[in-house]
Amino acid sequence: MINHISRAARPGFSPGLRRLSDLRASEHVPESPASPRLTEQASLYVHWPYCLRRCTYCNFNKYIPKENNDDVMTKCLQTEAETLLQLSQVSCVTSVFFGGGTPSLAPPSTIAKILETVSKQANLSDEAEVTLEVNPTPVAMSKLKDYRHAGVSRFSIGVQSLQDEDLRSLGRDHSALEALQTLGEARRLCPGGVSVDIMFGRPGQTTESWRRELSEMLRVCDDHVSLYQLTLERGTGLFKQVHCGQVTMPSEEMTAEMYQCARETLQQHGFQQYEVSNFAKNNSESRHNVSYWKGEQYIGVGPGAHGRFVPLGEGGVAREARTQTLEPDVWIREVQQRGHGTRRRIRLGHLELLEEVLVMGMRMTKGINHKHWEGFSPELSLHEIFGASPVVQELLHSGHLILDDRGLRCSWDGLALLDSILPVLLVEMDKQIFPKAAS
Repeated sequence: MINHISRAARPGFSPGLRRLSDLRASEHVPESPASPRLTEQASLYVHWPYCLRRCTYCNFNKYIPKENNDDVMTKCLQTEAETLLQLSQVSCVTSVFFGGGTPSLAPPSTIAKILETVSKQANLSDEAEVTLEVNPTPVAMSKLKDYRHAGVSRFSIGVQSLQDEDLRSLGRDHSALEALQTLGEARRLCPGGVSVDIMFGRPGQTTESWRRELSEMLRVCDDHVSLYQLTLERGTGLFKQVHCGQVTMPSEEMTAEMYQCARETLQQHGFQQYEVSNFAKNNSESRHNVSYWKGEQYIGVGPGAHGRFVPLGEGGVAREARTQTLEPDVWIREVQQRGHGTRRRIRLGHLELLEEVLVMGMRMTKGINHKHWEGFSPELSLHEIFGASPVVQELLHSGHLILDDRGLRCSWDGLALLDSILPVLLVEMDKQIFPKAAS
């Protein structure tokens, strides 16, 4: 069973995606040259770190503000976006995603100012996807129209549950009715551009109750649904409650049943699964998240944000994994002092880049096609890396994996076992790449 947690589409190997391999040091393998196709455009992730309260299950980088510093945070987000866009020298920003934290706490003027800054540094077309995560409270609902006017073209609504008791136990600050009202208003303002987050594997939940809840949600949702399996994270309130025996989580077998139940139910309602956790109809896939899964460049702005891009502005030739300073107050000082709050930079070697392309690409139902893989690995094809492997052959014969003229992908059944398939693929790729690197 594949594991998910809320907001699984976080950039990089942040809390939203469990790291499945220990990457080798980049100096052991040759670097992949920066091709124009891979460096002239990027998506942009903007992190708003503040929340009014902390949910019992959440271990994301979020903070309860002691005072209102929206103006300072806005200016610093603008400054860092400007600095990193200049550093990347991208000519086009394909999408912008405002996540958090609770970005729907930010003033609509913040969104407008950041988008204006981006537009001054790179082409941000009127057709670019601009997503805002929304906590479905009455206050957030009252600002949706202003967010739309500020440039938001897609809303991601954190419904999580339609059971008020579960929402309270999760520490959410909205009711099921408020979530439905917010969803309705978002659909009115942005028809076809609204995504719903809903969580399964909650304490006390059963497969049958999940089926009923999902059916209820599908009667009112728009064209995109993101499923998240609730997972226990150390240091959270929920972890302590489970550890003390106050609440009981569903078994792995039951959560696996819930996942398959959701896949079947969504398919029956016309939704096509295009990624492990994501389903869409009427061509409403999240273009921003697809860019992550295709291994394209992305720039992370804000406290704790992750990025993957080539710093052409300082003569860089290889993609770097970058992480911004976590603590908002420290990050603000760093941005004011030097224009950005980058805390960690790691140059990605060729093998590291291929590992990320493989791990992310296999999350999609379409998998990785040959032409896409060749853009990152011109020296070794998918067939050359995996075709002769006995252990991969077993996965092919069992029907969990498909390697054909289209490329490499999981079958319907295999996608639910991705966590066990990926380590096998990573090991086989390492075996093929390292002899090539040593020669």
